[in-house]
Amino acid sequence: MNMHTVYLYLLSPLHTGGTTQEGNLVGIARESHTNFPYIPSSTLRGKIRSSETDQVKRDRLFGNELKEGKTSDGSENLTQGKIWIGDGSILWLPIPSLSHGVVWISSPLLLTRWAKWNNPEMTIPDAYSCNFKQENSNVYLKDALLKASELKDFSNWKEFVPQSPEAKGIERVMILPDRHCATLIQMGLWRQVKIKLDEHKTVEGGFRYEEAIPPDTLMYFPWGTTAQSNGTSADAERDFKQLLQQSDIIQIGGQESLGRGFIQQWFKN
Repeated sequence: MNMHTVYLYLLSPLHTGGTTQEGNLVGIARESHTNFPYIPSSTLRGKIRSSETDQVKRDRLFGNELKEGKTSDGSENLTQGKIWIGDGSILWLPIPSLSHGVVWISSPLLLTRWAKWNNPEMTIPDAYSCNFKQENSNVYLKDALLKASELKDFSNWKEFVPQSPEAKGIERVMILPDRHCATLIQMGLWRQVKIKLDEHKTVEGGFRYEEAIPPDTLMYFPWGTTAQSNGTSADAERDFKQLLQQSDIIQIGGQESLGRGFIQQWFKN
């Protein structure tokens, strides 16, 4: 089975609806075992599927749908498409740094997951590896202080960051232990206060916070052909690539009128 990767560079904050709401906080979709934010595969599939205007090709790639008791292609049964799409995972997330401006962080868990889809033979660097280590130069990330003596050289960092024009802004990277990376990702999420005003311009009711994955985050999702391709996987892959190449910028999630959820996408070289 062929597996491929599509990279996603967030151009604006991305809110993917979560399953719960705690108090006045509207959360985002999170992995149950890591609590890392992610983009559900159903969200990605639905967005990409809707961009295909040819119903025959759409049903062939993604399967038919049941509408008003009938399938979209007129058949009696629901069918599976020739393309599968995985969840969108974080690869590098930007964190403000008082000492270095912006630093993109990841963890051994996130890099190992990515490597399994791309190159399982890769050796994952140790925690606290970074590509901007300087003698006697500490690193400040949010409220965290990392001493220069803790840092390790990350000379082959470009193997873990796509070397493409879309990701050229990612220059300072650091690998943190899984638990510390999870904490900083949580601290690095965008939180926007939402209120409603009445005709007198006073607050009506309460307020709420909405979480979002910050812009300049680098994510990816795997995809490939299903068993339904039946020897036509090359045709399905070609059609799917052509579908994605119709637009290198897509919008996922809500609040499109506010410029939310815009993503630049591209194939792995």
